Amino acid sequence: MVEPGRPGATTAPRARVDVARRVAGSAAAGCTLAGAVAVTFAVVAGPGPGFTGYVSEAGIAGSGHAATYRIGILALAGALLLIRAALPPGVWAAPALLAAGAVCTAVSGAVTCSDGCPLPPFERATTADLVHGGASIAGTAAVVFAMITLAVSGPAGRTVRRLAGVSAALALPLCATVGLTMLVLGRGAVAGLLERVVLAIAVLWGLGTATALALGKEPHADHPFR
Repeated sequence: MVEPGRPGATTAPRARVDVARRVAGSAAAGCTLAGAVAVTFAVVAGPGPGFTGYVSEAGIAGSGHAATYRIGILALAGALLLIRAALPPGVWAAPALLAAGAVCTAVSGAVTCSDGCPLPPFERATTADLVHGGASIAGTAAVVFAMITLAVSGPAGRTVRRLAGVSAALALPLCATVGLTMLVLGRGAVAGLLERVVLAIAVLWGLGTATALALGKEPHADHPFR
């Protein structure tokens, strides 16, 4: 039996915490993959406008695969919470940003937009359209900012930092371009294609990060940059 105060006294609790984080990472990878498959199926199989429309149009009321789309979105929201739970201690800001992203993503799945997902300034939007659009934009922004904070967070580990840095470098200018396109051109092929690229980057980041957290040995507090 290890006496209190000796180095081995904290080994077992630390090991249990590490296992719990790895389980959360594995679950996050599964939710990310399942959610992405469900949303992709709903978008591809549905009667939507293809690349000229928004991904959210697969979830409008009356769409043949709206339920599949919403389940996929909720799975992705759950994946963000699981990634948050899998992060090692000492990571700053990213856990809060991931939680906010999860809430906004869940809201965007629960509040559906009307046909065409209209948004100002080119189209007249309903309250539900504004709530859905605002939640989608805020959720994406929260995830991208979480990438940025993870990229410079030593306790996150080298692999997680690199994945976050590359993903943020790709997603940040694309998000700015999407916003500018929506304001200047409105709904169309350019906005639709760019939106899909941003979402693909976010999904690949989530899958890669969750896998790294599930498989990699987390750094301990005495070696935060290992």
